Amino acid sequence: MRAEELLTRVADGDKDAFAGVYDAFSAAVMGLVRRILRDAAQAEEVTQDVMVEVWRTADRYIPDRGTAKAWVLTLAHRRAVDRVRAAQASAEREQRAGRLLADRAFDQVAETVQDHDEQRRIFRCLAALARGQRVPLVLAFYQGLTYVEVAEALSTPEGTVKSCMRAGLRQLRTCLEART
Repeated sequence: MRAEELLTRVADGDKDAFAGVYDAFSAAVMGLVRRILRDAAQAEEVTQDVMVEVWRTADRYIPDRGTAKAWVLTLAHRRAVDRVRAAQASAEREQRAGRLLADRAFDQVAETVQDHDEQRRIFRCLAALARGQRVPLVLAFYQGLTYVEVAEALSTPEGTVKSCMRAGLRQLRTCLEART
C-alpha cells in the first residue's frame, strides 16, 4: 500500500496503518532531524514527537499538495528547527543572566547596609569632635573645599586650619578604629 493511502487511513484512526507510516518514514525523519540537531539523543526525541504529531494530525494531510513523505519531512524539519531555536534562545538567556551577574560582583543590599552603617559611625565620630576640628573637616570632605578655602570661609589662618584638621583626622581615626 502506498504511503499516501496509509496516511489517509491513519487520519481515520487505523493503528495498523500508522505502523506502516512509522516504518516508511521514521528512518528518513531521524536522518533529517539528526542532521539539523547534531545530537543523537535529541534527534530521537524529536523523531518520536514528529511521529506522534503525524498520528494526531494525519487528517491535515492533503494529497493534492504533495507526497506523504514531503508532508512528514516538513513536520520533522519544522520541529527540529524549533528545537534549535529554543536551544539558542535558552543559551542567550543564560548568557544575559551571566552578564548581569558578572556586572553585579557583590551583594548590593549588603553593600548598601554596610555603607549606611559606615556613614553612621563616621557621623557619630564627627559629632564627638570639638567644633573647631569638626567644622573644617566637614567643609573639606563634604563640601569639597581645599584647606585654603576652608581658612577663608572660617576667617582663620591657614596654618591653624591645617593643624585643626590634622588633629581632627587623628581623633576621627582613633574613634573609627575603636568602633570596628
